[in-house]
Amino acid sequence: MEKAEHDGVAAQRERLMESLRTYGSHYAELSRRFAAWLGLHSTDATAVLEIAAADERGIPLSPARLSERISLSSGATTALLNRLEAAGHITRVREHTDRRVVTLRSGGHIQERADEFFGPLAQRLDSTMSSYPPQFLERFQSFMTDLNTAMDAHLTEQGTAPAPSSDARGEPAHRRR
Repeated sequence: MEKAEHDGVAAQRERLMESLRTYGSHYAELSRRFAAWLGLHSTDATAVLEIAAADERGIPLSPARLSERISLSSGATTALLNRLEAAGHITRVREHTDRRVVTLRSGGHIQERADEFFGPLAQRLDSTMSSYPPQFLERFQSFMTDLNTAMDAHLTEQGTAPAPSSDARGEPAHRRR
């Protein structure tokens, strides 16, 4: 790849990443507001949304999968699920032939509350997206899938790579001389 072409891709990547960071910030703020609206801690609200979304897709989550999705330890996830179940926001069911398998289901009121809270945003997003041709949106969805695949691969590699060692002063090994 020529330098000018590479510089153009790098500049475009930076602009796109800034837009995605802004979108991520908006998403985080919307999640925080939803949690406050429900009277839940933000982690609890995130878990409820993950459970409801998986339920809606017809692929309910197990506690272990939820733990991965929201980056909590299994113990912290158990405590969170106990709170949500006690409040009636979720249920843990054993609907598989293997009775050890637990499936998480959202309470019906959660979907109603999520629809009430997120409905106006969904309408606004639908309106915005309707001005783009379906082929463009399909290409954008494919592009986002590719970006997520690249990020997943990088995170997997980072998870298996040893952390840089440091000396007793906390100075990274590569800076010691």
